[in-house]
Amino acid sequence: MVRAAMVGIGFGLIAAGSVAAQHPAAPPAAWPASAAEGDWPLPGRDYALSRFSPLGQITATNVVGLKPVWSFSTGQIRAHEGSPLVVGTTMYVHSPFPNAVFALDLAKPGAPILWTYAIPPAAARTVPPTGCCDVGSRGLGYHPSGKLFVPLLHGELAALDAKTGREIWRVRNSDGAAGATMPGAPLVVKDLVIVGTGGAEFQARGSMTAYEAATGRLVWRGFHTGPDAEILLDSEANFNYPSHRGGNLGVSSWPLDGWKRGGATASGWISYDPELDLIFYGTDRPGTYNGSLRPGDNKWAGSIFARSATTGKVRWIYQLTPHDEWGYDGSNENVLVDLTVAGRPVKALVHFDRNGFAYTFDRATGKLLLAERFGPANWATRVDLVSGQPQPDPRFAQRAGKTAGICPAAVGSKGLEPAAYSPVTGLFYLPTSNLCMDLTPLAPGPAARPNNGATIKMMAGPGPNLGRFIAWDAAAGTIAWQVQEAYPVTGGALVTAGGLVFYGTMDGWLKAVDHKTGNELWRFKTPSGIVGAPIAFTGPDRRQYIAVLSGLGGWIGSGANGAFPTVTAISPTGGTLLVFGL
Repeated sequence: MVRAAMVGIGFGLIAAGSVAAQHPAAPPAAWPASAAEGDWPLPGRDYALSRFSPLGQITATNVVGLKPVWSFSTGQIRAHEGSPLVVGTTMYVHSPFPNAVFALDLAKPGAPILWTYAIPPAAARTVPPTGCCDVGSRGLGYHPSGKLFVPLLHGELAALDAKTGREIWRVRNSDGAAGATMPGAPLVVKDLVIVGTGGAEFQARGSMTAYEAATGRLVWRGFHTGPDAEILLDSEANFNYPSHRGGNLGVSSWPLDGWKRGGATASGWISYDPELDLIFYGTDRPGTYNGSLRPGDNKWAGSIFARSATTGKVRWIYQLTPHDEWGYDGSNENVLVDLTVAGRPVKALVHFDRNGFAYTFDRATGKLLLAERFGPANWATRVDLVSGQPQPDPRFAQRAGKTAGICPAAVGSKGLEPAAYSPVTGLFYLPTSNLCMDLTPLAPGPAARPNNGATIKMMAGPGPNLGRFIAWDAAAGTIAWQVQEAYPVTGGALVTAGGLVFYGTMDGWLKAVDHKTGNELWRFKTPSGIVGAPIAFTGPDRRQYIAVLSGLGGWIGSGANGAFPTVTAISPTGGTLLVFGL
């Protein structure tokens, strides 16, 4: 374990004008209020996406005795992203495309299958295009009425009876044939199920949609590019910043009708604040890497949206990387915590972006409070807190020819593998990558084909290793501790009340480290690399268990454009759920 010495590439240096803050208070861990303490009913366990479990049976003292107690094969070998859900005595496990779902009976030895769902034959014939980043699925949604929601990669959303697996309804949400896929996990809010689209690599125009949970009736849909009326924006996007003021910026910041092929999909995670009735999520990159083909800021690609969950109307938007030339997206998770800033309590939103900067916002107003590097990021010198704009380094502006040594690479300093937050330490725990790239712009191909308008060659960034697992203080914008990893850390994080942080690695290790120091306390070699995120739950025997999906895939897990020419030597492919107990 390596302590965080802040040197050289500027990890965690405090920006001029940033504000000091005390450690956060507890997150809204009771969201949703109906959830049992030992359940895992939402993709991030709670609406805040904290990935914090209040279970504390497994501790720093006894974790050495953690052993595998049973496992389950999904029958697929592509990217096993996301996490299972646990409600009562049932665990719901999902697979990559063709998006099978398994209900497992935790009350019986070995957790036998209660039921299996498969895409109906007619729908299965609608095979989605092969995207830039595998055919993974980030998870399921659950409604207390006993419904389970399954995003089908080819563009449909299915509602199942959680007890029997019977399909209740299925609606077309996006056109998979046109490249608009559905890899993201839906979020259930009250009696709505809310889901986004993927496919920016196919120049698909992104949207977020809410359906009535009982019937599948469309309640609202908001686009991310185009006229304000279609975005569901009836005022300026963010009054805090001049670059976000004005009408129809989702059109005027694009050339001609470029917004129609603008990308800005929403393939990541959704968080929710019940008091504000706002959902928060990020959008993906513009539809082509070649920035010369789309002059302007290209709003609202690479942005964070705050919308009313009930109506879909936009409260605020913040664009993280205007005129994104490097494919950084903004779709990573937004974790909701409460901070005390300059003696004033703030409902905060913390976002770790692919572009290498960690952001802390006032989530009620969209005002940026802090933006600091957490990894190598030479594309910009800083993010100005007054204007809200990043200050690009002209040495790395995209040119007609190859631009070399851009950091981070397009996969980002952190990808869609989710971070975790502990109210005990006030720290965030996040997997990171240390990769840079050379980029050569090209003319884009036709829509619905994965021609990104550039060739990308990724390579190791500065420092001794290709990855780190870090603890981040979002109040100060600094790294508390870090663990060096040989490869990019591709698995998400879990933190528990027992003082443990769990995460998975590209070469297949599930690890537990101390939440205050990062000292490694336990590890287990799983059958394949981990791109999923571990969970903690209570079994019917009232004992605590840890579960994780093992199955390498995704952009990094498939080789990261030459960064890992021997990726299969690092870890074999696979698709296994492993469950551990004392």
